[in-house]
Amino acid sequence: MKFPKAFPSSPLFTFCLVVATLISPTAKTKSIDYKSGKESYEGYVVNKGKKAPTIFLIHDWDGLTEYEVKRSEMLGELGYSVFAIDLFGKGVRPEKIEDRRQHTGELYKDRVKMRKLMNDALVRAKSEGLNVKNAMAIGYCFGGAAALEWARSGAKLKGFATFHGGLESPEGQSYKDTKAKLLVYHGGADTAITMDQFATLANELEKNKVPNEMMSFGGAPHAFTVYGSDRYQENADKKSWAHFTSAAQEILK
Repeated sequence: MKFPKAFPSSPLFTFCLVVATLISPTAKTKSIDYKSGKESYEGYVVNKGKKAPTIFLIHDWDGLTEYEVKRSEMLGELGYSVFAIDLFGKGVRPEKIEDRRQHTGELYKDRVKMRKLMNDALVRAKSEGLNVKNAMAIGYCFGGAAALEWARSGAKLKGFATFHGGLESPEGQSYKDTKAKLLVYHGGADTAITMDQFATLANELEKNKVPNEMMSFGGAPHAFTVYGSDRYQENADKKSWAHFTSAAQEILK
């Protein structure tokens, strides 16, 4: 496959990529329809076999698009199975800002539904033969906030990672039921999600004894990993991706 410019290119990373590609079975990739309640959703699956660890990937506020598919394939090249979760519904890929705010806002107001959608995706992943016992979740922007929501629910995954995602805990929620490791990648110049919120989350995680690694990249704005956009910052994207892939290898032993 052709990788975006954001793909890390250090000699060590390239070596790990080649090794992972050589020792892993050929990936089976496909879009997949599944249900949550009576509603239809369309996810994306990279299946590397029953023994491969699994990463659940949660999309940004524009829905599951080519960006998430490309990230899923990048993870597949590293030997992971991937289930890219759809939180909006089949065919719902909002392009206007007001529509994106509507769909994310509905789920922010209904956290029970948000959690159910992620849990139902996990069940569907299991039926596809993915290894859900050795799995973690990652998310971008809105998807990062959703990943933290899943973590606070006490979901039995081994880790959760957020890239420039919302960091605030809703009133009445905490990380008291979170046992898995959290990875947080944040832009120091993010005006939507402030460094105060970053610090508050750090204090919450320490208070609840949640294992974590948190990184802030100076000068990086919100959505710094979105290659092709005016917010993209190559340095922060490459460093956060390299750290994540290294940490994931340790978490998903």
